[in-house]
Amino acid sequence: MRGVVLHAPGDVRVEQRQDPAIVEPTDAIIRLAATCVCGSDLWPYRGIAKMDGPAPMGHEYVGVVEEVGSQVSTVRPGQFVVGSFVASDNTCEICRSGYQSGCVQRVMMGAVGTQSELARIPLADGTLVATPGTPGPDLVPSLLAASDVLGTGWFGAAAAQAGPGKTVAVVGDGAVGLCAVLAARQLGAERIIAMSRHEARQRLAMEFGATDIVTERGDEGVARIKELTGGLGAHSVVEAVGTQESMTQAIRSTRPGGHVGYVGVAHDVALPGDELFFSLVHLHGGPAPVRQYLPELIELICDRRIDPGKVFDLTLPLDQAAEGYRAMDERRAVKVLLRP
Repeated sequence: MRGVVLHAPGDVRVEQRQDPAIVEPTDAIIRLAATCVCGSDLWPYRGIAKMDGPAPMGHEYVGVVEEVGSQVSTVRPGQFVVGSFVASDNTCEICRSGYQSGCVQRVMMGAVGTQSELARIPLADGTLVATPGTPGPDLVPSLLAASDVLGTGWFGAAAAQAGPGKTVAVVGDGAVGLCAVLAARQLGAERIIAMSRHEARQRLAMEFGATDIVTERGDEGVARIKELTGGLGAHSVVEAVGTQESMTQAIRSTRPGGHVGYVGVAHDVALPGDELFFSLVHLHGGPAPVRQYLPELIELICDRRIDPGKVFDLTLPLDQAAEGYRAMDERRAVKVLLRP
């Protein structure tokens, strides 16, 4: 099969990889209908996250089941399925509490590499959710978004306690941040402030439900949030970047007693204990338990009540994956969908 391999920073190649096979009786093999490039893929692409030799890439996926192991009972060949970027058994005590991304048997799908034609999905019964019938082509991008960025944005908004009567600020205007805006609106937030300097992303944020746009960053961004909230700060803040500046901005934009949902993959973030102590904010986040939300998200998408697939503003064939990485790295695209 063809699959994307990152050989070194900036060196993305589409190569022939070995076709996947059933290894464990709990595995499934799917044929990808669509996959994509994630913002977190840019960390190793830029050389910020260190690599140990060539690595298969990708962790977001939707497709049709081709084969299942002898112990798989919840999905069958021919079904269209959506899965999380973390494979989980969905039965352990951690999974049952709603944190499938912390499953005692978890497998990070980035190690599998789903920017490919085929993929082996471990723990298929706990990881894959079948759609009600075969979705139309126009629904595939939104279902793909559910595999990571929508589920991650949803977790960020839920962790920030977004809801009726709340003012929500979203730090980060990538696909996750935009999906957090969408999630906050679905969760009933009264006011949603999107922090963005990019006109196209601002327009999509407004379409997804933002009521205000803040272009300032850092301390100026914090001051603007305070100005918009009577000097108090937002009730709920979603941090969707993962840098020192974004995390500091998120915490300082939150009112005492408020909640920060942090879902940006953190790189070199350090929080000063004294500032955290006196901020009186709740912090909750990490890798999103996407599997917790998949049934609800699939229903919302298939009922056409939400359209998160709009975050994909560039679609390319799998063979042009290197251009997809360049487009996202250069901020010419919010998120790139790859067609195997």
